[in-house]
Amino acid sequence: MKRAVIVNCFETYEERIDLVYEFLVKNDMDVTVVQSNFKHINKIVRKDHKKGYVFIETEPYYKNLSIQRLRSHYIFAKDAFKIVEKIKPELLYVVVPPNSSAKFAGQYKLKNKKIKLIFDIIDLWPETMPFGKIKKLPPIIFWGALRDKYLRYADLIVTECDLYQKVLNKVIIGMRTQTIYLAKKATDVESKIKTDDDEIHLAYLGSINNIIDITKILKIIKSINKVKPVTLHIIGDGEKRQELLMQVKLIGARVEYYGKIYNPQEKQDVFDRCHFGLNIMKDSVCVGLTMKSIDYLQAGLPIINNISFDTCTLVQRHSIGYNIDNNNLDDVVALINKLSKEDLAAMRHRAKKVYEDYFSEVSFYKSMRKGLELIEN
Repeated sequence: MKRAVIVNCFETYEERIDLVYEFLVKNDMDVTVVQSNFKHINKIVRKDHKKGYVFIETEPYYKNLSIQRLRSHYIFAKDAFKIVEKIKPELLYVVVPPNSSAKFAGQYKLKNKKIKLIFDIIDLWPETMPFGKIKKLPPIIFWGALRDKYLRYADLIVTECDLYQKVLNKVIIGMRTQTIYLAKKATDVESKIKTDDDEIHLAYLGSINNIIDITKILKIIKSINKVKPVTLHIIGDGEKRQELLMQVKLIGARVEYYGKIYNPQEKQDVFDRCHFGLNIMKDSVCVGLTMKSIDYLQAGLPIINNISFDTCTLVQRHSIGYNIDNNNLDDVVALINKLSKEDLAAMRHRAKKVYEDYFSEVSFYKSMRKGLELIEN
């Protein structure tokens, strides 16, 4: 039986890692996941145990943008590859970021040329970071180069969206690449649509932080509110929560705040009251797909979107909502105002179909199979 090791620093994408783990196990591999024991979102040490997982004791950090965080990631990567050295896998699947994991994986591949190395790029650092002009400073450039220098040693580059391949085009040109979208397992929920045709109900799911475009969200709500009363349903939390709640109320819309919801049925019940989910980030954020958009589509909820590339293409190609830019807001609001119950029902059906075709467990496994075939042939 072949041995495989998955190196992953963050619990943020653990649902994706679980799917990779299960796929490799089903393909008769002895799989070990080497992961940090520090939970990035809540900044706490995890105490749980999982089959097939080895949790490495990791230095804590308490600020997302800090030297302490970079140090923690570097030490994690160094310690993770001590375990890789002991297991001696035939397949090494390394999740990037952190960029230091790419360095240690590349160095390991140089010493062990017979292994198959897959990099799974789930984010781009520093490209997606809200650094502004300092992205051009030497330390930030060096940080990105730490990743780019070692990508060349991979047998396959996996990206979570097509946009990342475009951004990395000069680095990965001529290499084997495969887009494997984020995915969510099916949930056992019952959907009962309860929308009010005389109002527009919008959902916002996820972190309320400095990369969402609150100004644009307010502009959308204010414009729709001129033609129909708007209620914003918020599931999530973050440092910008109070600002968003207060500003929405100030422009005359209603807010229903639920906090964090982990129960799938409770989340579905909220989405069933809504017409659209908001998928809005600042234009400076380099992202082609968001987890919240997959949650919306899984629930059969169309989206109002400003995320470029992958998501924009899906919205346009499959008519699962509306793409918003700086020039078309009035036109989109007019379309929303004229939307019939039948139109919305059809849009919901298409949204669910897009989830099944692109972001389901079945779709994920198909993409993984294609990726493995690329390095086996």
